[in-house]
Amino acid sequence: MSERDPQHDRRQRRLLVGLAILFFAPIAVSFYLYYGHSRLQPLGRVNRGILIEPPRALPAGAIPAGKWTLLYVGSGQCTATCQRKLYETRQVRLALDRDLPRVQRVFVASDPCCDETFLKTQHPDLLTLRASGEQPLLAVLPTANGAPVPDRVYVVDPLGNLFMFYEPDAPPKGLLEDMKRLLKLSHIG
Repeated sequence: MSERDPQHDRRQRRLLVGLAILFFAPIAVSFYLYYGHSRLQPLGRVNRGILIEPPRALPAGAIPAGKWTLLYVGSGQCTATCQRKLYETRQVRLALDRDLPRVQRVFVASDPCCDETFLKTQHPDLLTLRASGEQPLLAVLPTANGAPVPDRVYVVDPLGNLFMFYEPDAPPKGLLEDMKRLLKLSHIG
């Protein structure tokens, strides 16, 4: 019987340890970077709008279903802010290019409403709903001090779920980026 060479055994052990380090080191480093450094963790969201959690189902028949909806709630007088938001939602919809047919715009206007000539000439694709205090759609919207926040743009999915909104001062680029991402990932609407 031949004796085992201790030097050969050490080399084999070192080789085995080296292979183990080569395999486990990247995993250990990735765990350390992800869980050990809070500034290296992903931010957890990519959307520009504010999520409504949990999403709220709109009352049946409140708006036409089956399409993604940009829902704007504003004054029936359609002030300068209202006109700007309607323009921005129109431009966002147009910028969606081939996905344009998948998106509709709805304006929920408080009474008294509206400059019909302005809406028909500037926004022929806009669906206008007249809101009253008892409107079931208004009851679903997030409120501040018991009333819907004016001049917000809401996003409603094709199944009728209200799930995101944009504040009046939010840039339209964020809405466009979110809509492109939603339409790319969604197979409905």
